[in-house]
Amino acid sequence: MPSFRTLDDLDPGQRLLVRLDLNSPIEDGEPQDNRRFSRHAATIRELIEADHRIALMAHQGRPGRDDFVSLSGHAQILSGHLDHPVDFVPDTHGEEAIAAIRELEAGDVLLLENTRMCEDELPEESPEAKADTEYVRALAPEFDAYVNDAYSAAHRSHASLVGFPLALPAYAGRVMETEYEANTAIASRAFDGRVTMVAGGTKATDVIEALDAVGDRIDTVCLGGIAGELFLRGAGHPVGYDLDDADLYDSQWEGNEGTIEAVIAERGDQLALASDLAYEDDEGERAEIAVADIDEKAHSYLDVGTGTVEEYAEIIRDSEAVFVKGALGVFEDERFAEGTVGVLEAIAETDCFSVVGGGDTSRAIGMYGMDEADFSHVSIAGGAYLRALTGEPLPAVEALKAVAE
Repeated sequence: MPSFRTLDDLDPGQRLLVRLDLNSPIEDGEPQDNRRFSRHAATIRELIEADHRIALMAHQGRPGRDDFVSLSGHAQILSGHLDHPVDFVPDTHGEEAIAAIRELEAGDVLLLENTRMCEDELPEESPEAKADTEYVRALAPEFDAYVNDAYSAAHRSHASLVGFPLALPAYAGRVMETEYEANTAIASRAFDGRVTMVAGGTKATDVIEALDAVGDRIDTVCLGGIAGELFLRGAGHPVGYDLDDADLYDSQWEGNEGTIEAVIAERGDQLALASDLAYEDDEGERAEIAVADIDEKAHSYLDVGTGTVEEYAEIIRDSEAVFVKGALGVFEDERFAEGTVGVLEAIAETDCFSVVGGGDTSRAIGMYGMDEADFSHVSIAGGAYLRALTGEPLPAVEALKAVAE
């Protein structure tokens, strides 16, 4: 059981300040619907049914970036998921926000403006420093309790995440609770059979950190993506190099060469490396080549090959638990989705405990018509999921634990 308080410990009819993570892709200035809205809607629906008066906080983008926009559009999307009005106020903690909060009745839902439009929000500081900001001091007296449902932002030490637990009774929402339990299972649960990690993506450092943290709890790591190609280079194959002016491989190799080679030397029996790779041929079609037949890197490799997919699928079918972090290829292009989709399909067909995490990877489930119900847990977290795998503490989770104790 988690060592923080949950909604099960919360009395009905409270005035609640609830932190969500609704950070979304922005197209033409408008937020796009995604899995986070539906997940958080379940928490809010439960709070509505318990006659709480609910004010929501969330962030979008960062100052100076194109995706740094108001949350007015997010309120509309969330309202659609709830089939319940979500009012919006273009203010984070000023007079307009306070007035709207005080007008809330039982079952009302209000979304405050983008937390990152408040100067107190962003700097990474201690919970004590954040609790002493004007932001927290202005809002906290208006509420009976604080609920953090933003697990995917829990790796940040921002005011809306770590300051309010020191100023109000603090609870975890359902998304926070389920994400925490699933994503820490690799460290907290005992599995009798094989435990497998599927690790890919673009950053070798992420994979290395995960291997360092969970090496003794993982039997096999199936590697792919840019990270997988760099490990092939470490094993002596002529891949994992940049072509043209790209900067995907060489700089990462320079920063991780010794560690990659040490991991291969010390844990080579744990690593499953790709036996073939896919690339785009001169006709724009998918082509494949066995790694053993590569004499010099002449193509950009965009996916693992079908032989590798079959090998990885066989490992998965023999596993009691599978954790996925990172895509094995450029699955957004249907030609190069076989690695990522093939592995996910193998997991879905296997009676194993499975967690699929890392933002983009979980997106492939919906893109290719798979059912989330076929996986034990599909995480909406990226950075927080990786930190959970590597055993690093999550500031927002630690804040909930500290006040519970």
